[in-house]
Formats: sequence, structure tokens, C-alpha cells
Amino acid sequence: MWLEVKMKKFFLFNTLGKRKQEFKPIKKGEVSMYSCGPTVYNFLHIGNLRAYTFADVLKRVLIYNGYKVKHVMNITDIGHIVADADIGEDKMVNALMREKKPMTLAAMKEVANTYYEKSREDMQKMNILPADDYPFASEHIKDDIAIIEALLKKGTAYKTASGIYFDTKKFPNYGVLGGAIADNGHSRIGIVGEKRHPEDFVLWKPADETGLGYDSPFGKGFPGWHIECSAMSMKYLGVSFDIHTGGIDLIPVHHNNEIAQSESYTGKQFVRYWLHNAFITIGDDEKMAKSGENFITLHTLGENGIHSLAYRYWLLTARYSTRMDYSLEAISAAQVAYERLHECFRKLGDEIGVINSSYQKKFLEAINDDLDTPKALALVWELVKDVKISDEDKKATFLDFDRVLGLMLGHVTKEKVMVTGEVQKLLDLRQKARVIKDWTKADEFRKEIEKHGFAVKDGNDGTQTLTKTQ
Repeated sequence: MWLEVKMKKFFLFNTLGKRKQEFKPIKKGEVSMYSCGPTVYNFLHIGNLRAYTFADVLKRVLIYNGYKVKHVMNITDIGHIVADADIGEDKMVNALMREKKPMTLAAMKEVANTYYEKSREDMQKMNILPADDYPFASEHIKDDIAIIEALLKKGTAYKTASGIYFDTKKFPNYGVLGGAIADNGHSRIGIVGEKRHPEDFVLWKPADETGLGYDSPFGKGFPGWHIECSAMSMKYLGVSFDIHTGGIDLIPVHHNNEIAQSESYTGKQFVRYWLHNAFITIGDDEKMAKSGENFITLHTLGENGIHSLAYRYWLLTARYSTRMDYSLEAISAAQVAYERLHECFRKLGDEIGVINSSYQKKFLEAINDDLDTPKALALVWELVKDVKISDEDKKATFLDFDRVLGLMLGHVTKEKVMVTGEVQKLLDLRQKARVIKDWTKADEFRKEIEKHGFAVKDGNDGTQTLTKTQ
């Protein structure tokens, strides 16, 4: 029954142009999408998870509309300076010092792998669909070097004693996303004595007193944070691709720099649609960050009795582009609503009817209007109360909506068991295997799930239903 949804007009607010636009992919029926992923020097906080949940909803909506999506999320494990500047402390070096590790690339990779695995676990708990590729910055040094060499040859980059910089005056459209240049004419990137212009940004920086770095034609050092994303996105998605996502904090510096260096390198438009999620703030309108006292993780929420999918539900109550103000009370209220929704779903029985076309049409209109998840959730509750719709058809329609909402309505057991941890990971892997019709792998994951005390039953609508066996 999922095939009933056909591609419809789909509108997104494009930061490039600063207006809502109809989405039209480069290649008919296919979407190439890149999301700025985590810098793996610490645990994810719930603000980070908003960015990844937003990207997940976007991908789910695209799939719901019938598109085939190739999604890449990078992993930054080198080269990211605190405050996104050209000079200062490196986030990964700080992690080595914090954890009393030796100043070696091997130790840095060890720290990165640890926090990468933790970040994937958190994304699984949030029911975020896996990306197709998770490229690590440290594994793409040659790609960075190739772009830098080309930019030097073209004269759009230049060498100084403090590094290799991109000359923003050679790219007339610099700052097209907005926010790159401050009112005083200086860039947020910062002023370094040898830079030609304040807004010029680093492509390669020499090794510092720690001696850490990679060999290159420019000497031992590290690539700049911005060049890493250009190199990885273009390698996996091509020199021009459809969608780039990230938080609004990435607009002024990181994303403007990606555009400048990428388009100078290729001579082609880098990305067609730029989408950005707003912050989660906590107290005095302060942005949540990995440093300071406002560092709240999924584990923190769990200690306060909040389920990870209840947090996902809370995120869906606001549009991705709207700022959300954190409070435990607000998320607790979302958990009450989330549990009530599951209770309503359980009471519908085991039979699955047909999707109600009227509700499906209204749902599609909501999500295709720049991912209006608050309206979509309101429609879910309208359906709950609609006595004219049979329980069987309600269940089919709920499951159809949950393909986008990702609240795992079809994974709840009759005993009201929330599936988390290793079992959830196996369910996700099995679902991915089913999607690509790798039945051998799907059966292997089923057997592993059974070892954890659950039997899994596949519905005709693509859902997986669990029952306890022990």
C-alpha cells in the first residue's frame, strides 16, 4: 500500500535565495544529499541531535514522495578549530588532552572512533535512518590536497607562513548565504597578519608545537575544516548535488566557505538547496554547546525518565526552522503525549486495513510544505478522534504516517515494551536489509533478535512487530 503515494510538488525553504522553493532534483527521481555530521571529540548533545533528526525527517519525506535518496554524513575527526576560526585550539587535540592520551594520530583516531560509535548509538535510539556513507575526514587527505593544489594553480589560493588561504576576493559571490561579513567589515573567520583579506580562510595549516599532522606538498599539517566537507561531499555525490543540511550556525562561515572553494574548483554550482535547522536554547537564550554547563545528552534525558523517542516527538512539535527552548517540563509533556499515542495505537488491534486517502492527502500537503511536522502531528491526533474511520484503517494510516514521523508505532509490543539498545540496532539493520531485498542478511538479523528474547513478524505494510518469547 505504500506505493499509493506518488511524487507531488514539494516545497523547501532554501537558504540560497532565502525563500521557499519547489524542490526539483538534478536527476529525475533521485536525490543526492549531504549532512554536516559530528566532530567526534565528545558525546552528542540534544542540540546536535536536532540537526540529525531534521535531516532524517527530510530524507523520510523524500522517500515518502517516491525519491531514491543517496545520503552522506561526514565525520570530522581532524582539523576543526574551536569557534570555527583559522587559529586557536583544535577540538580533537583538546580531546586528547582531556582524556590524557598521547599526542599521536593513532590516539586521535582512537578517540574519534569511540565518540563516532557513541554518536551512532544515539542516532539509532532516535530512530534516525543510517546514511549511505559516513566518510571520515582523516581518510580523505589526498582529496583535500588535490583541491588545494588546483586552487593554488588557478590563483584563487595563496601561501603564507601561517598556512594556505583561499582568496575570497577572487570569488565575487562570496557570502551568498549571508552572514559572512560583520558590520565592521571584518569576518567572523578572524584576522591573521599574513592574510590578504580578513574574510580569507585557511585551506591547509602547518603542524603546531604538538608536531601532529599529515605529509603534503605544502609541508606537514592539517587540512582546514571547510575543505574537508567540500572534498568528501563531491567525492561521494559529485561536483554538483541537490541538498546540503546543517545548523544555522554553519551558514556564515562553514557553508559560505564550502561554496566558494568548491565552485572555484569546479566552475559549477555546488549545491542547489541549502537547508538549516534552528538552535535549541537553554536559559537566557543561550545556544546549547558541547562546552559549558548546558551540555545535555540523551543519557541526561534518560536519567530524568525521558525516552529518546519522546524527545524525537518533542522535536516534531516545532518546525525545523523554529528555535526551540529546552525545558525538562516541555519534554516531559511531550513524553505523555507520545505514550498516549502508543496506547491509542495498541488499542487498534492486530488487523491492518487500508490507508485513508483523505488523511493521507492532508498529511502529504503538510510534510511537503517545508516539512510542517507540527501540522502533521495535529493530523495524527485528529485521526485518533475520528470515529468514522475503522480501527483497521486507522492502523494502516498511522503506520503510513510513521514512515515520516519515525516514532516506531509498528515496533511496540503488546506488553508495552520500548525497544532500545542492541535490539533496536538489529531491527534497523534488518529493516535496511529488507529494503534492499537482502533476505539472507535479514534472516540473520532475525535470528539475532530471537536470541534477545523477541520474535519478529513482518507486516504487509513493511513494519516489524515484536513479541516477547521469554
